[in-house]
Amino acid sequence: LPGAGTCYQQAKRVLHVAVPDRLHAREREMGVIRQFLREYVCGRRPGSLYVSGAPGTGKTACLSRILLDCKDELARSKTIILNCMSLSSPQGVFPAVAQQLGLPAADGREGMRRLEEQLTAKGPMVLLVLDELDQLESKGQDVLYTLFEWPRLPGSRLVLVGLANALDLTDRSLARLGARTAGSPRLLHFPPYTREQLTAILQERLGQVAGDPVLDDAALQFCARKVSAVSGDARKALDVCRRAVEVVELEVRSQTLLKPLPGGE
Repeated sequence: LPGAGTCYQQAKRVLHVAVPDRLHAREREMGVIRQFLREYVCGRRPGSLYVSGAPGTGKTACLSRILLDCKDELARSKTIILNCMSLSSPQGVFPAVAQQLGLPAADGREGMRRLEEQLTAKGPMVLLVLDELDQLESKGQDVLYTLFEWPRLPGSRLVLVGLANALDLTDRSLARLGARTAGSPRLLHFPPYTREQLTAILQERLGQVAGDPVLDDAALQFCARKVSAVSGDARKALDVCRRAVEVVELEVRSQTLLKPLPGGE
């Protein structure tokens, strides 16, 4: 089977969870995020955006795509991206931000004072993106409350974007900020992908592989139907298809190895 290996390799490559050039069914959400960044970061206004949605609904992928596309527009501001999963505790977010801002290490109250001074001093806008924000939930929700309070400090130059799986994190932990009052976070929700949307995502990815389709359409429809019924998680759908390709690849490889060679060699 000349070239068979390469078509499976290509299929697995396109099914990897990478940031695609175009995100299906997320035009509205991308428009909201892009507009928010232009209005606040480029418009030099402090503010915050809370992005919620189940895993695999495109939150991180959309934001990553926009940050790549808007690199030039955001060049005059400082962008800090932290995945809160990597922190050993919710309080660890403060020294992590301080380090990114080039501040000397300082603990507790002194560290916080320096951070707040830095974020309210004159200078370029700071865009702070916190992924997996749910990890910062703490007793009394002080960590989250402090973070969302920063853009509201007089003279603040911080724009905060938080991404989380929980839809009601802001209701639970940021009630003190006074929902819907001036300066409270803007909210954006990513709904789970539907069966049609998942099918389109899989077809577009696999359409990048030349030659006959590796997985046929009925299989993609079946995968999309099952995943949309449970979670609407695009990562799950990509994983399932990638594993299916691996299974086929192994079968083909073992058959090829066991065939007798022509001419009785």
